[in-house]
Amino acid sequence: MLPAYNESGAIGPLLEKIAATFRRLDGPASVLLVDDGSADGTANKAREHAGQLKLDLTVETHETNRGLGEALRTGFSRAKDMAGEDGVVVGMDTDDTHDPSIIPDMLEKIDEGYDIVIASRYAKGGREVGLSPLRSFLSKGASMLLRTFLRVPGARDYSCGYRAYRGSTLADGFRTFGDDLITESGFVSSAEVLLKLAQLPSRVTEVPLVLRYDRKGGASKMNIVDTIRRYLVMVTAGRQAIRRPS
Repeated sequence: MLPAYNESGAIGPLLEKIAATFRRLDGPASVLLVDDGSADGTANKAREHAGQLKLDLTVETHETNRGLGEALRTGFSRAKDMAGEDGVVVGMDTDDTHDPSIIPDMLEKIDEGYDIVIASRYAKGGREVGLSPLRSFLSKGASMLLRTFLRVPGARDYSCGYRAYRGSTLADGFRTFGDDLITESGFVSSAEVLLKLAQLPSRVTEVPLVLRYDRKGGASKMNIVDTIRRYLVMVTAGRQAIRRPS
């Protein structure tokens, strides 16, 4: 599941890597692209490359840019129906900074009984390449805050959106929280999903990720000041912000 906003330059190389990874899998696999109001032809580029690569591609389109939270809500809602409760949904960024080749490792962890598998920069063997000191500090600081005040056993990287989810876990999340599974509009929405699904409860683990920010073509779309503020609000509100409905 790929949430995308103006990623026409990155979508081709990413789909090529996804196609190569799919050839290593035993079962059927497909790609769901959520085009969040892109103005650069991202969806058309994706369709063009998917046709050449013989990838099964579904495109969901937002006519205007609604933000990452809305893209994730649309994507996960559709993906859990596509995958079914026996399938697996992998969410990842569309800017070619996440390596699809580790998907088989993530699926292996699902087969071992885990419900959520995080591709983590902070797992042994993981690291960051090309990330600015400020962005690196923000990511580490956010994860440290959440680990301290809203700890999820098995998780160290709370902000990375590259994760594998058991289909039944996502389905249970939507049954439990409804549309409130994701209420944040920005980058904090990735942490929100993890914190809420962990209450079901869910078994969480990590595999190492080398985050290749040096492959990112354009500027970051993150509003750093607002993201810091939303993380602080989440931590200050504590469990009330992510509480499971009674």
